[in-house]
Amino acid sequence: MTLMPSSLAEVQEVVRTYPHIRPRGGGSKPALCAPLEGQTVLEMAGLSGVLEYDPGEYVLVARAGTKLAEVEALLAEHGQYLPFDPPFVEQGATLGGTVAAGLSGPMRQRYGGVRDFILGVQFVDGEGRLVRGGGKVVKNAAGFDLPKLMVGSLGRLGILTEVAFKVFPFPKATATLLVNFSGLEEALKALYRLAGSPIELYALDLEPPATLALRLGGLPEALPARLERLQSFLGQTGELLREAAEARYWRHLNPLPLGEGRLVKVALTARHIPDLEKALGSTPRRYLSAGNLLYLSWNDEPDRLDALLKAQGLSGLVLKGTVARSQLGINLEHVLGHKVSRALDPQGKFSLHAPLP
Repeated sequence: MTLMPSSLAEVQEVVRTYPHIRPRGGGSKPALCAPLEGQTVLEMAGLSGVLEYDPGEYVLVARAGTKLAEVEALLAEHGQYLPFDPPFVEQGATLGGTVAAGLSGPMRQRYGGVRDFILGVQFVDGEGRLVRGGGKVVKNAAGFDLPKLMVGSLGRLGILTEVAFKVFPFPKATATLLVNFSGLEEALKALYRLAGSPIELYALDLEPPATLALRLGGLPEALPARLERLQSFLGQTGELLREAAEARYWRHLNPLPLGEGRLVKVALTARHIPDLEKALGSTPRRYLSAGNLLYLSWNDEPDRLDALLKAQGLSGLVLKGTVARSQLGINLEHVLGHKVSRALDPQGKFSLHAPLP
């Protein structure tokens, strides 16, 4: 059964009425919103729209079902953007779905991921109560940090209905350098040096086998000198992308076009890359944010990837493709997580696992 509430009261009523619920935003990450047997799908498209946006305050408040494309278009009118660079914009991703999945893109390198920009949340808990956490100011030290807790929660703690973000000015000019190295070892040496250098990059990606994609941003008059400094630092000129070609390059990557297999997100550190490169073979993949985030397209059995990630001490999240469970690798749930789930959803209405018959 699929329901589409159009008000907070209707969301609360659905939660109180139905025993097992799976929320769905824009459906751009189907592995996370496909219902299991016995679950009622809650389409959140009816709760959309920007509620507050003052460009001078750099804060945006919107309903959870608001499309990222709508938000980005509004911010762009004022030269601003969401610095965590969320993926799947043209595929219909929503603010709520992006927060619940904890997704960020290449430009998180400059300022941080979605967790670093969320200010406040409103959600409906497992008993149908309306809960607020955080606020609309950057300094908000009161109480438990519920907004950050909701990032990557996958809907286990409640149905997100409203989110508040801080936003940033988009750089007035950008340029991208694609640099090919002789092998992975050389590429990683350069990645480590860049990550520890004072050079400010908006993106620092590794495209296997040995290409670094480096994005600079800032004032147009300062960019040539910064590019020259970057090329001197690397000892290579690389392929320079500017203006429309540069924008197309990053826009093409936004839907993470890695292939037809299961699309999987893996959090890691750069030290995992050498072993992963040996193990992943020809698997299409891209490392983002100085090697702290990996997206890959997996065409083999999920159990094989599950075992591979466990052997590396990593966890993965399947975003697209048919799968029995979306979480692979090591289990990151811990005692605190279970206690929070029991407090907010004592009846297990938002459980990610199939309800018992």
